[in-house]
Amino acid sequence: MLLYHAPESAREMMANITPEQAKAGMELWGAWMEKNKGSITDLGAPLAGSKSVRRDSVADADNSTVSGYTLLEAASPDAVVKIVQDHPHFQTPGDASIEVFEVLAIPGM
Repeated sequence: MLLYHAPESAREMMANITPEQAKAGMELWGAWMEKNKGSITDLGAPLAGSKSVRRDSVADADNSTVSGYTLLEAASPDAVVKIVQDHPHFQTPGDASIEVFEVLAIPGM
């Protein structure tokens, strides 16, 4: 699982780009998706407006830097790291990063 981080929320980024920037960004994503189509199991989506839900409360979460997710299938987390080396998310202005998580099988399920 990939979690994308950016200095501003996905909602803010999408509201502040020009149509030309949006088109160029989608072209980069399209090329990356085509190159890695055998590994992508869920392209994911931009994320915004997170809530922190506890047993007895709900509050706005402080996850403003989480801007999206993607699910990939690969032989190992290191293989995923290689897949994301040229990811278009790194064209995001500022200190954009991608976290790579291994999704574990639930025992007995």
